Amino acid sequence: MTVMETPYQIELEDVFEGPMDLLLHLIRKNEVDIYDIPIALVTRKYLEYLDWMKMMNIDFAGDFLVMAATLAQIKSRTLLPTHGNEDEEEDPRMELTRPLIEYLQMQSVAEQLAERDMLGDKTFVRTYANDELKAFEEGDQVIQVGLFELIDAFQKILDNIPEDHRIDLEADRVSVKERITEIVDLLEEKGTMTFSELFETGVQKRGDIIITFLALLEMVKLNLIKIAQHLPSGIIRIFYV
Repeated sequence: MTVMETPYQIELEDVFEGPMDLLLHLIRKNEVDIYDIPIALVTRKYLEYLDWMKMMNIDFAGDFLVMAATLAQIKSRTLLPTHGNEDEEEDPRMELTRPLIEYLQMQSVAEQLAERDMLGDKTFVRTYANDELKAFEEGDQVIQVGLFELIDAFQKILDNIPEDHRIDLEADRVSVKERITEIVDLLEEKGTMTFSELFETGVQKRGDIIITFLALLEMVKLNLIKIAQHLPSGIIRIFYV
């Protein structure tokens, strides 16, 4: 059964990141200099992510398509011959670099303001519904995991599926809602699980693994779980909140 035969659709809305976050993710992942962006590579990788999300029935906003058109336009302009003094002609890639830098600056300011507000409020006490989450977040080098990091981690899961399990022809399959209930039961019992452990709980066939991933995204939207990564080890951990 193909992915598109799964009728469930995830809408990104404002819960997950937007096109600027995807670009920054690609820049970091491919270790690209933001002032010297290889536009052909970034455009190709960006479109691959959009194609993958379409295949997974992940409904993204029109902003992603607008950015795709912008990337294609910038790419075409970089291929045009230059006229006159090259030093006087602005690099077309600056049309992408400038807003990315501004976006990074806005993120930095927002984080600083949030931290200042918390420090300035003497009555502020952060509460945790999960003791494991508290211990994990208070550890060193821990970050919240975004959509595109999850996609990368999930793609590795799919790549490791044995060839004889990659196609699932069964008509009966657990639904996303049923899988959410199963995951909640697991997390209520364990408190936390690693990302890889979640896909080892009796879910082996490709179609069922995809359902599990869609259920995970829906649970993030519903604020049922928190997902964080320990940078030194790379381990992604899921917490029930």
